[in-house]
Amino acid sequence: MDTGGGADPGTQSNTVDWYRNFGLFEARGQSDCYAEWSLAISDDPQLLALIDALPYAKRQPNLVLAAARFVGAGITPYAEFRRFVLSRWPKVRQVILARSTQTNEPGRCAVFLPSLAGIAAAEGKPLALLEVGASAGLVLFPDRYRYQYNGGPILAGPASAPDAPVLPCAMTGSAPLPAEPPTISWRAGIDLNPLDSTNNDDVAWLQALIWPEQEFRRRLRAALQMARQDPPRLVAGDLNQRLAEVVAEAPTEAAVVVLHSAVLAYLAPPARRKFAQTVREFGVHWLSNEGVQVLPQPGDAPEGIDADHVRGRFVLRHNGHAVALTGPHGQSLDWL
Repeated sequence: MDTGGGADPGTQSNTVDWYRNFGLFEARGQSDCYAEWSLAISDDPQLLALIDALPYAKRQPNLVLAAARFVGAGITPYAEFRRFVLSRWPKVRQVILARSTQTNEPGRCAVFLPSLAGIAAAEGKPLALLEVGASAGLVLFPDRYRYQYNGGPILAGPASAPDAPVLPCAMTGSAPLPAEPPTISWRAGIDLNPLDSTNNDDVAWLQALIWPEQEFRRRLRAALQMARQDPPRLVAGDLNQRLAEVVAEAPTEAAVVVLHSAVLAYLAPPARRKFAQTVREFGVHWLSNEGVQVLPQPGDAPEGIDADHVRGRFVLRHNGHAVALTGPHGQSLDWL
């Protein structure tokens, strides 16, 4: 999933701020097209009125822009995009209401890899992975991908196919890169609406969620093909309701890791806190890759983890402790 920015429910002014912040701090430098569109929307009363008529959770920039592209909007100047959206709004609205931003970016495995390998080494066991907000489950295959940090040699393991996607990642700091990915002996995911890698509509939706100009994310096709050959177990349901039963399925001879990226922002704060408490009570390893304001932790300020420092990036935490700042699609890893 993706947060697509944040805002508080309420008046149109919140939607204005939501789209302006998305354009200034999330899309800028990542997608010139999305930066232009979202900033223009923030100053467009007619489109803002249509967006504000949607349920609050459906107003987020990622979802609205992806829905327009799913319906057929091209990567064009804003004036043309605006004409398209206004002329096709009933269909765009239908997609918005039916879908959610289930971005399934395999590149996020590149920012999880050092922590996963460190856990496997410390435990002396293979890993059992459980991803919440798993979408189509593409982040459940960190052992199958190939990696390249700072343009260096390709990092791969015994389970990495020769044609597996290479996930490039710009890295700073002394991240403990392994010689190869750890062994994964079990993998499962939980999602409110798991996506099917063999379903053409689901695949088209995942492709619409790729931001314009982010050609490096076109590796999605190869990742989907890999998932089709060995589909992971995906459980439909609320993460707080299904977590205990799925964790209980993990083999006892493996080290259990619960991980997620850009998921908890969709939960109300009490549900976030319930999830954090539950994971800690299980005594498993917990890797959280979320916006800094999604689940603040004690000690953030002394670590330099504040909103201004992190803006546009996620905070990777291991059992609640910040270990890195990450690019939201796995494109960068700044080890702390």
